[in-house]
Amino acid sequence: MTEASTPARRATIADVARLAEVSSATVSFVINDKHTMRISEATRERVWAAVRELGYRPNALAKSLSSGSSRFIGVVADAIATTPFAGQLIQGAQDEAWRHGYVLLVANTDEEKDVEAQALRMLLEHQVAGILYSTYYHREVEVPADLRNAQVVLANCYAEGSSLPCVVPDEVQGGRSATDVLLDAGHTRIAFVNSVEDAPATRGRLEGYQAALAARDVPFDEGLVLTLGSHQESGWTAAEKLLAMTEPPTAVFCYNDRVAMGLYDALRERGLRVPADMAVVGFDNQEIIAGHVRPPLTTVALPHYEIGARAVQVLLGLDTGEPSGTLRHVIACPTVTRESV
Repeated sequence: MTEASTPARRATIADVARLAEVSSATVSFVINDKHTMRISEATRERVWAAVRELGYRPNALAKSLSSGSSRFIGVVADAIATTPFAGQLIQGAQDEAWRHGYVLLVANTDEEKDVEAQALRMLLEHQVAGILYSTYYHREVEVPADLRNAQVVLANCYAEGSSLPCVVPDEVQGGRSATDVLLDAGHTRIAFVNSVEDAPATRGRLEGYQAALAARDVPFDEGLVLTLGSHQESGWTAAEKLLAMTEPPTAVFCYNDRVAMGLYDALRERGLRVPADMAVVGFDNQEIIAGHVRPPLTTVALPHYEIGARAVQVLLGLDTGEPSGTLRHVIACPTVTRESV
């Protein structure tokens, strides 16, 4: 390797001390702003001049270990690369952290427990200010033992009986909003295609659907609730079942946008039109689906960006507008109006 191609050596605290003609300890006191030490202003100026001349940058990790804290926030997520929603949550957390002078350290575990344990140990060794523990879909979790003594906020998940704060979407409000869109359009015979999982989304969206009907004095008909699944094929199956009814519904609230897409396909196959023959509302606002089916799908968005941002606010003890000590932070799911109703 030639001299010209040899990387420049990074300046050290000893280099600064030699140039400023002081001890390394004095340099450390100056750059860490230790005003309790008796160091003359002239000496301080000489140290900073040497810092600038050498381009010295303090070792952030060493500084955090010595102070017991850092400007890093750890994020442990089970699926960042495989879902668009996880990316939105990370973006919201990153933007909010940056606003307050923090940077995220993100670990994707792919739901591997060994990987998760190793990531948590490394984050704690780096003395992060706190950890966001996140899942790509809203569910109950068992908090890892390594987090018992850490500053933690659960994002898009919760631990029943735990004292850890959590930030989650308002599934009930989302289900009610989706149904209200159809009721506002004059529909009273509204089906709900639900999924099969025992999860906050299936329970909450059904509860919201029932609450919206009750508020308008529309009788709840169990026969209009189909529990089929969360995939495109479930929408196709739903169309077969709903259209076979003696009195088919005029509108359908689908558990998610993938189910709505399958329903679209089945209706088109039968020569039926959305919304003229059947109005449809989805859930999730998965842009690659909702914005590109024809007609574009009215849906309810999962507030992943807002969940990430709020989780950082809670972690840093910022004012969220909620009473002090609130453990469960529920974020509204907004309606995205398009052309399917």
